[in-house]
Amino acid sequence: MNREKAMTFMKKSLRFLPDKAYIKLYYRLRVGRKLNTHDPETLNEKLQWLKFNYRFPLQSIVSDKLLVRDYVKEKIGEEYLIPLLGSWEEYSDIDFSSLPERFVLKCNHDSGGLVVCTDKDKLNYEEAKKKIEKSLKSNFFYIGREYQYRNIKPMILCEKFISDDGNVPMDYKIYCFNGKPDVILVCKDRFSKNSHKASYLYYDQEWNFVPLNKGDDKLPDPKIPMPKNLDKMLEIAKVLSKDFVFARIDLYNINGQIYFGEITLSPNSGFDADITYETDLMFGKKLKIPYWNSINREI
Repeated sequence: MNREKAMTFMKKSLRFLPDKAYIKLYYRLRVGRKLNTHDPETLNEKLQWLKFNYRFPLQSIVSDKLLVRDYVKEKIGEEYLIPLLGSWEEYSDIDFSSLPERFVLKCNHDSGGLVVCTDKDKLNYEEAKKKIEKSLKSNFFYIGREYQYRNIKPMILCEKFISDDGNVPMDYKIYCFNGKPDVILVCKDRFSKNSHKASYLYYDQEWNFVPLNKGDDKLPDPKIPMPKNLDKMLEIAKVLSKDFVFARIDLYNINGQIYFGEITLSPNSGFDADITYETDLMFGKKLKIPYWNSINREI
């Protein structure tokens, strides 16, 4: 059984495993290393430690794509929120006739329930229904055992489709360690039908490309322009990450108009296999976890 098949098997068949046993096994399969539970050093290891030793209700609020809107409104203002067109408990409750030609449907409790509609006349409603209803029935907690997702009430929300010259805009994911913004992961062409067009590239705050993913050292110098108002984006990330030991603040920027995307407390559930070990270790050194709360505690 190859690694990908083994991980799929785990997600579907090994939900009965206790959280700690599941995480240790999944970590070995996904990351390819034994999880250091006693003295975590890398970012992936520290994110696993935080899952068990650093929990508070606000984590679930900001992980809920509906509830986080009030948090963002209070912290930085409503003008940074993508307009909300509606929210529903059931797919059958959606009145598509009332929606504009372009919109985005998503679920509030996971990262997979997403339907991007750029032309309502061409939308495959059956496929959209299948995707959204499958997401509503799932509990995202069981994939990575992230505490913050466990008790989120599944809902559907619809947001205005924001575009960059008709295309899905780039996603700027700002890594914040102990409330301090650091590198920016730029996700480009994520929803392209040609998966080979998608790119995930790191930049520093002076907008220099930083080769942090596996294989990045073989890439030509990427030509992604610096977003307008980058300083403002970093300021927003600092405000939104202040309440958390670690947070990745995802933003969009369309010709200088900044929109909030989401707050992610454990990217890739702490199983990021795309970054190099050196990157993982470097990120881990930047993150100071609350050892005052870790006496005789480990995963």
